[in-house]
Amino acid sequence: MIDRLKRIQPEIILKSGVGLERESLRVTHQGHLALSEHPQIFGNKLENPYITTDFSESQVELITPVFDSCDEACDFLEALSDIVLEEISTQEEWLWPQSMPCIIDDEEEIPIAVYQGEEGEKAFKYREKLKKKYGGKRQLISGLHYNFSFSDELLEFLWQEYDHVESFQSFKNRIYLKTVRNYLRFRWLVIYLSGASPVMHESYESEEEMATVAFSKDSYCLKNSISLRNGSKTGYKNRIDLYPDYTSLETYIDSVNKFVENGEISEVKELYSQIRLKANDPQEPLVSLKKDGIKYLEIRTLDLNPFEKRGIAKNDCEFLNLLMLFCLLEGELLYPTWQQEAMINEVAVAEKGLEESLELLDHQQWTSRKDWALDILDKMMEINDYLNLGKNHIIDEMIQRTNNLKLTYAYRLKEIMAKGFTCSQLDLAAGHSAHAEKMNYRLKGFEDWELSTQILIKEAITRGIRVIPLDKKENIICLKKGSHQEIIKQATKTSADTYITPIIMENKQVTKWVLKQHGIPVPVDISVSNLNEARRVLKKIINKPIVIKPKSTNFGIGISVFENGADYESLLDAVAYALKHDPVVMIEDYVKGLEFRFLVIGNEVVAVLHRRPANVVGDGKKSIAQLVSLKNQHPYRGDGKSTPLKLIELDQQVIAFLTSQDKSVDYIPKEGQRVYLRGNSNISTGGDSIDFSDLIKESFKQVALDAAKAVNATFCGVDMIIEDYENEDSQFSIIEMNYNPMISMQAFPFEGKNRRLGYNILKAIRFI
Repeated sequence: MIDRLKRIQPEIILKSGVGLERESLRVTHQGHLALSEHPQIFGNKLENPYITTDFSESQVELITPVFDSCDEACDFLEALSDIVLEEISTQEEWLWPQSMPCIIDDEEEIPIAVYQGEEGEKAFKYREKLKKKYGGKRQLISGLHYNFSFSDELLEFLWQEYDHVESFQSFKNRIYLKTVRNYLRFRWLVIYLSGASPVMHESYESEEEMATVAFSKDSYCLKNSISLRNGSKTGYKNRIDLYPDYTSLETYIDSVNKFVENGEISEVKELYSQIRLKANDPQEPLVSLKKDGIKYLEIRTLDLNPFEKRGIAKNDCEFLNLLMLFCLLEGELLYPTWQQEAMINEVAVAEKGLEESLELLDHQQWTSRKDWALDILDKMMEINDYLNLGKNHIIDEMIQRTNNLKLTYAYRLKEIMAKGFTCSQLDLAAGHSAHAEKMNYRLKGFEDWELSTQILIKEAITRGIRVIPLDKKENIICLKKGSHQEIIKQATKTSADTYITPIIMENKQVTKWVLKQHGIPVPVDISVSNLNEARRVLKKIINKPIVIKPKSTNFGIGISVFENGADYESLLDAVAYALKHDPVVMIEDYVKGLEFRFLVIGNEVVAVLHRRPANVVGDGKKSIAQLVSLKNQHPYRGDGKSTPLKLIELDQQVIAFLTSQDKSVDYIPKEGQRVYLRGNSNISTGGDSIDFSDLIKESFKQVALDAAKAVNATFCGVDMIIEDYENEDSQFSIIEMNYNPMISMQAFPFEGKNRRLGYNILKAIRFI
């Protein structure tokens, strides 16, 4: 088979369907099982496709869509982990990073997950049976499930190569069954390389009952254990070992049916195999398998990796992909006891894997665990080299882990657990939570998307609304929930606004005309189309406070603000600068006061922001250039698209603005002295965002709403200058309105309270 694969591109061979499912316990900051309900923000557990529960209300299950690569699947799982960590942090909870359970004082307190409706009632009763049969603590053992499928391109190529004398589905079933048989033979290697549950808390079961020994002040283990989750007594397994018949799909279905008929399991999903054949219909899996064949495989061997916030390292995920290809290509010699032999090896590595001289059964012969592992990895490297897969670095890492026990996760964990099982895992949990909080504006896997879109995607995922990315470059997504569907561009371009609404707001002259018609104050202005027209006008306004800006630009592009007036040449230069960005330039009166951005979504002002022009505050020691460099290190500052704020650039406009103040970038401001670097306050030119939502008077908010209604906008940013924002009778003027407003600066302000604006968008487009 490998010679035939040589004829196709490595990308086709490597392409596969990858989905990840992570189970994790919610715990208190003291390491006890959190007894609170599953957070309501995640909605109906049976309907949220991303965030639900497993056995317990306290056991979160995170589910990624199917991706074409491990990178995408791992990134999405990290995004889900970040979302959950952020939500449960408000309840002072963390995600337990370990597969073996946290402190459980009383098994009877473990809250079984509650679901809605008739299906929910069935799910609850099934879990009650499991708790009675296996015990609640075992049900809380958590893991990471790796869902895998070969690409249809690869399968169809092989089917054609083998003369397709059988149907494609029948061929596909045979391919998957061979892969499953070989995986079951080699699963011990996965346990060795990824096992990460070598120790358990003393509250799990008694030391004597588990045949374990004391490890630290609060835990037990086996001397050379790697994965107690996969151990014979400590792990979660069926009461007796069950061996389905994987000879064909028919024999598999018949054997599992017999397990149910004999009362060995109550239903199909109680078969706790290391790998499962997955069907189109999860409600009737055996019927669906018989009708439609195998859809994908679910590997259930993996422990949670406590060192990874998402619970799995990308390289381990990549290795599993390569292992599945190896299982497809590797020959097999079957004999009556091959499954029993594979089970012996599984338990041996799980319980004694850190024993250097451990031997395993290979075709009824004892062989060195290390030698056998290296033999498998050498074969995988040969496949990698022959097919030009370019994954030698992945296999090299596993070879190093095989040669050096100290590189295994289990060994590394035992080192840090020596100080205490609970405290070591809480340290890791706290670190993961802190990292998620620090990067709370970023959605992993979507960093290349505009930040406002990331905010909306994150909110949709949180609430169980399915997200379909359509065009990353244009920031276009589709949201779906039930029969409701909406295509959205850049977070706020939706069907809720008419075609003419953004056209009105894009043209500043038209905007002002509409607002005047509705009696809303706007600055007086004069428009010019060339420098000759400007010369006639500018002579009359020398040294008068003035603003010069293009008619139809956003983000502060081409705008010059002269709060204290300017000479003729400076004004003319400003007009020339504005003409580079638009054929029509507006010269309008400077309005005294503070500038605020009112964000209107639907029928309410959801946030109010004061935009402070780019500035630095002196310490009496550093120059303006040094202070800018220091300020640019703030985690919110970056490109202004994937970050809430923009880096401050010391460009010619800044230099000119400083010159007008008799300063340069080398000037050292006094301690506490604020030096402004620009006249305009746009965030896109390095300004600060300061939340004023709770300080602005309701009367000014009503003006912003009236302005939005005047242009018939569901989504808009209203820029208003208010002379005294604390005085309802103060003079004010709307200087601009913006369609498709950038919500990130108000969701994550430089100063003040973060605002959950994704919620407001979903509400406005009827998803909430």
